[in-house]
Amino acid sequence: MSTSSVTQVTNGVTRRDFIKTGTTLVIGFSLPESMFAQNPERPQINPLNAWIRIAKDNSVTLILGKSEMGQGVWTSLPMILAEELDVPWSSVKVEQAPTNPAVYDHGTGGSGSIAKSYLPLRQAGAAAREMLISAAAQTWNTAREGCHAKQGVVYHGNRVRELTYGELVETAAKMPIPNLETVTLKNSNTFDIIGKPLPRLDIPAKVNGSAVFGLDVRVPGMLRAVIARCPYNGGKAKSFDAAKAKAVPGVVEVVEIPAIKGAHSKGGVAVVAQNTWAAMQGRNALQIEWDGGPADDTSDALRQRLSAADEKPGKPIRNQGDVDAAFTKATEKIDAVYELPFLAHATMEPMNCTADVRADRAEIWAPTQGPQWIMAAVAQATGLPAKSVVVHTTLMGGGFGRRYQADFGVEAAQVSKAVGKPVQVVWTREDDMAHDFYRPASCHHLSAALDSTGQPAAWRHHICSTSIGVFWGGKPEGQEVAGAAEVPYSVPNIRVEYAPVDTTVPRAWWRSVENSFNGFAVESFIDEIAAEMKKDPLQLRLEMLSGDRKIPNSSEPKATPLETARLRAVLQEAATRSGWGKPLPKGRARGIACFYSFDTYVAEVAEISIENKEVRVHRVTCAVDCGRVINPDGVKAQMESAVIYGLTAALYGEITVKDGAVEQSNFHNYPMVRINQAPHTEVYLMPSTADPKGVGEPGVPPIAPAVTNAVFALTGTRIRRLPIKL
Repeated sequence: MSTSSVTQVTNGVTRRDFIKTGTTLVIGFSLPESMFAQNPERPQINPLNAWIRIAKDNSVTLILGKSEMGQGVWTSLPMILAEELDVPWSSVKVEQAPTNPAVYDHGTGGSGSIAKSYLPLRQAGAAAREMLISAAAQTWNTAREGCHAKQGVVYHGNRVRELTYGELVETAAKMPIPNLETVTLKNSNTFDIIGKPLPRLDIPAKVNGSAVFGLDVRVPGMLRAVIARCPYNGGKAKSFDAAKAKAVPGVVEVVEIPAIKGAHSKGGVAVVAQNTWAAMQGRNALQIEWDGGPADDTSDALRQRLSAADEKPGKPIRNQGDVDAAFTKATEKIDAVYELPFLAHATMEPMNCTADVRADRAEIWAPTQGPQWIMAAVAQATGLPAKSVVVHTTLMGGGFGRRYQADFGVEAAQVSKAVGKPVQVVWTREDDMAHDFYRPASCHHLSAALDSTGQPAAWRHHICSTSIGVFWGGKPEGQEVAGAAEVPYSVPNIRVEYAPVDTTVPRAWWRSVENSFNGFAVESFIDEIAAEMKKDPLQLRLEMLSGDRKIPNSSEPKATPLETARLRAVLQEAATRSGWGKPLPKGRARGIACFYSFDTYVAEVAEISIENKEVRVHRVTCAVDCGRVINPDGVKAQMESAVIYGLTAALYGEITVKDGAVEQSNFHNYPMVRINQAPHTEVYLMPSTADPKGVGEPGVPPIAPAVTNAVFALTGTRIRRLPIKL
């Protein structure tokens, strides 16, 4: 099968331009607000935010307001469109949408691109198909009921007459658009494209080098810049001497830029040069005296604050039954405290942005998950109206939530404005490590009470963390409790509490957000309960997931409730596929974990050994229920990626702070899982006719507890603090 293609739009295209083409059928459709819509800094977005174009040559173009960062969204979303429109896959093209918050919902995160676009894309495709059928009926002067569409062609009767979509496009463009809420959708039993493993549209360009990532952007007359930022959180430059930096060959200028509060940028001293190497050497030659800010924010002090917060009651998030009474009557109690550190995103392509700021306009080229945020932030920083800021979204080498920020875009705009020329600001790996927005550090105190029959009668989970919500001006518990509040196991008395802890360390969304640390705590503790009850950890989970219960999301009441039957099914599938319970070679053991996040159910079994006092993960078996699968290969790739990302965090990931500054600087002291350490990973997709849900993040939470539970099975030692240190 021939593949479709991807085109990156590098110049703004307006709605008027689309409509003026005359021979192109354009259908507008609505996508729901993204999960970040609650953020007060996020611009309001008109939901009419994406378009279909059908041209005379029978090509179909999706103008897509979602960022491609390696997750495959530029393939899976067009698959939905092509299916409902009923066109050959080879005729579909994708273009990156121009940044226009009044039209497009650009936000790409929260594993929401497929889940939130599935129905709107189907409705838009169906509307276009119906208009084309009506156009054919009008052309033939025949009853519409006698016409049908298939593979980009409208037929009359049993193929008595036929017209291609391209031949019908002029007539169809004049037809009224059907009501998208009531338009007839295809029967899912007749799907030809959805559910098929199709090759990614973005891969050929990435292989032949024509793909444009942020670091590939070239603008005539462009200079390069690197920025010296204060290494201390909350600090700034007290004074600096640029004489030696300006003496470096190739250095053009040295400028100071202020911090921008709305963008959470740190400001600093920018060295602008003819090339990046000269800019780096110039920065090395700078003489800067830093005002360090609060120097008492250290990892040790933070750990003490987390421990102190654990001793005090938190805000009740879920309070079911009478927990205190159950603990009073308990014949046995189980207690455990789990600790998780700050984590960096460590995207393979370091942060970067290119800007050309003039007196009356600004043009930005950014590898970003939120171009509308960068547009608004650049407007604020430059004083330009937002309509005068054009943001081009490039491909990006990983996002994981880091590229939802606006700091790197604002910096590029500030430097460009200061020197009056286009500038590409490049972050080194050391910059990335020292100036990230980290996953929160957290502490979890879990307790269980067993009744006189030896069964769990109460569950208590006290969460303390450096709240994302506090950093962004929202509710402290807003993005800290999911996955803990909805603990799925059948216990009559449950209490979940939350307490925020202060820190100057910036924090934000990291792949799977709070589910990564809550998943570790919940799935480690259920394993501890199983050990205390002398039960197989799989068997106890299956027993405590009995029935077909639905558990509402306590933190987000409108979210889809957790269905215990679906979680039990993936758990059983992963266990069966992994050979759970069957003998392993000496020195190996298995651990299991399951979790529900982003409306998706995942279970993972890790098979490990210990070599030279280090954990070696040999095999991971993963089962996933994400509803209807659009592209099986895409889902499997996302699960494999999540396993590696989560495994890196479990084995190595730890950002520590000393005197208010991050201590890690590169991969020598913040290592990644290397290819020779990657486990053999098998992914099994559960058949489903439910609407598709997210897959980018749900594979992360189960892997760390699966591995640490395997360590216990092998050694009898519990790992309650990450990263794993034996």
